[in-house]
Amino acid sequence: MNKRGLIISGGSIDEAFGLQMLEELQPHYIIAVDSGLTFLYHNKVMPTHIVGDFDSVDTAVIDYYKTQTNIPIREFNPIKDASDTEIAVRLALALDVGELWLLGATGTRLDHVMANIQVLKIAFDEGTKAYIIDPCNRISLAEKEVVLSKEKAFGDYFSIFPFGGIVEDISVEGAKYPLEHYRLCPYDSRCVSNELFADEVKIRFPKGTIILMETRDKK
Repeated sequence: MNKRGLIISGGSIDEAFGLQMLEELQPHYIIAVDSGLTFLYHNKVMPTHIVGDFDSVDTAVIDYYKTQTNIPIREFNPIKDASDTEIAVRLALALDVGELWLLGATGTRLDHVMANIQVLKIAFDEGTKAYIIDPCNRISLAEKEVVLSKEKAFGDYFSIFPFGGIVEDISVEGAKYPLEHYRLCPYDSRCVSNELFADEVKIRFPKGTIILMETRDKK
C-alpha cells in the first residue's frame, strides 16, 4: 500500500484550505511540526506524531498532547543542526511513506520557505514524491520528464527552476511559451510564469533536477 504522509509545519496555513487538504488526502500519518500543532488543536484533528522544539507553541497546547494523549512526541533543543521540518521529513521517510505533502511550509519567512524547498530533496533522493502545498502554490522536484494535464492542473501557471546546478537541453511542449533544447542556469528567469496551453504540457530534459512550481492567483 502506498502510504501518504502529511506534515503540518509552522508557516502560514489557510484554515479552510488546510481542512480541505486533510479531507482530500486522507493521510495515513499526520506529523505536526512545532506551531503547526496549533492548527490541528483548534480544529480537533489528532496528529499521529509530533516533532519540534515548541518554541512557538502555546504551553497549554503542547501540555495537552503530553498529558492527555499517547501520541509520540519528539522534543528537540531549539539549538540544533536541522530544521523542525527536516526532522519531520526524515521521520515520514522512516515511516515508509510513498507520498508526502507539506502544509504550512510557506509564509512570510522566505528563509524558511527556501529551506523547506531544499528539504524536498531528502524525500526525492529516497524515491518519495513530496509536495509543498498552499492555496496558490504546489511545489515539487522532478527529473527527466514531467507531464502536466490541463484538466487536472493545480493552476494556470507553472515555473521551472534548476535545482543544484545547470539543467541542459530542457524542452517544454504544449505551453504558451514553448522551449527547445534550452540550457537553464540557476540565475536564469527564462522559465518563470509560463502557462498551460495544450491539453498536456510536457517538460523534458535528459539529466539534472528541476523545481516545478504550479501556481495560481489568489481568488
